[in-house]
Amino acid sequence: MRWRESFARFMVGRYGSDALSRAMSAVAMAFLLLSWFVLPQVFNTLALILIVFSTFRVFSKNHQQRYKENLFYTRQVDKVKYYISKIKYRNNQNKTHHIYSCPQCKQKIRVPRGKGKIMVRCPKCQTEFMKKS
Repeated sequence: MRWRESFARFMVGRYGSDALSRAMSAVAMAFLLLSWFVLPQVFNTLALILIVFSTFRVFSKNHQQRYKENLFYTRQVDKVKYYISKIKYRNNQNKTHHIYSCPQCKQKIRVPRGKGKIMVRCPKCQTEFMKKS
């Protein structure tokens, strides 16, 4: 139990693990696995660089800089997640609705499928046009 206490004292004031460090470690592991099959020198080197940098971040005492790095990383990940969820939502909507653009103002209009030819009125500019649903 003595080694746990000494390690806990050593970690006082250090940044510790965050989402970016965990992601870098996971990518490093993937590179190590990939190095078994393709270009071992390249992927081993990349994995070593990621592990060293991730370890440096964990033991760093510069909380402000590590926080900024992690914040930038999480914002980029959130943008990707939002884009993917938007694509999923659009694909689900395409099963039950058509999306048309108003010929005058280019407003997107959602029309249910399976209603035949219908008159569509743009909610923005009140233009009416015929579309097949």
